[in-house]
Amino acid sequence: MDSILVTGGCGFIGSNFIKYYLDNYKSKNLINLDKLTYAGNSSNLKGIKDLNYTFVNGDICDSGLVNSLFNKYHFSALINFAAESHVDRSIDGPADFINTNVIGTLNLLEQARHFFDSKKNPKRFKFIHISTDEVYGSLGEEGSFSEESPFKPNSPYSASKASSDHLVKSWHKTFGLPTLITNCSNNYGPYQFPEKLIPLTIINCLEGKPLPIYGDGGNIRDWLYVDDHCKAIDLILNNGVVGETYNIGGLSELTNIYVVKKICSMLDAMSPKKDGTSYSKLITFVEDRPGHDRRYSVNIDKIRKKMSWSPEESFDSGIKKTVKWYLNNKSWWKSLKEKYDQQRLGVIKK
Repeated sequence: MDSILVTGGCGFIGSNFIKYYLDNYKSKNLINLDKLTYAGNSSNLKGIKDLNYTFVNGDICDSGLVNSLFNKYHFSALINFAAESHVDRSIDGPADFINTNVIGTLNLLEQARHFFDSKKNPKRFKFIHISTDEVYGSLGEEGSFSEESPFKPNSPYSASKASSDHLVKSWHKTFGLPTLITNCSNNYGPYQFPEKLIPLTIINCLEGKPLPIYGDGGNIRDWLYVDDHCKAIDLILNNGVVGETYNIGGLSELTNIYVVKKICSMLDAMSPKKDGTSYSKLITFVEDRPGHDRRYSVNIDKIRKKMSWSPEESFDSGIKKTVKWYLNNKSWWKSLKEKYDQQRLGVIKK
């Protein structure tokens, strides 16, 4: 039976992809390798009883473990979601980002290369590396990043991801490893760790806590609903050209302040405050963070033309689904808040 390795599958995007994959591919094995760091939550995949799903608790930096998995399952693909992914945390402690995002990716590439060179399954194997639009740096008011845009990372996080992208490209050019890279815009949806902008805004509103906004709130991000991202990855896995990079975006460029006010307005209607005031009164502007990129925007013409992919969810439809999910799954995020550092969850990130 065909088997794929998913790394970081207990994180936000990874867990959503695993659910999507198991729903659509009943005759393939999926092995999920996850270290279960603060953002890796096994409850994201609670209830999965698929006989073709196997969870392995381990580190992508563990060469012996990764090698043993390749030898056991002879993977047809590796999809690398595993990453430290939060800008503010990278400013506080960059070493973890270098270790996971750079050294970890290096180890996966080397183990995949050894497997590929062994000729056990070389014709069908693909290495899919999930990256970010932040590697391109910050944009002005016009234009979008294409797959040919130069890398200009501005934070330890984006620098570590840019480094891993370079490694993936070089392992294809130098060693012939069949690699593909995706650079996505900001994801949102169910199971996102509560330190990110959208889930934290929802949770702080429900708990009556301040909604601190960096700077003037005018920083612009392109918002991509996570299910749309999963569908794009699936297309790239099956139809992507080896050696290529594909940008994946949501076609929803919005300022942070707009996103927060939108969520406040939705919650005013869906879960109004007892005193009748708007959640928007909780908004507070705070000092901007170091190196805060002003605007991201990705051009998705390549994946749209080559694979007929476009996001199905508008921001309005996606954010409605997201707010409803957090309202209906309070036990999920409350357990996280009890487990992890409350101070980090008290400031809106990204």
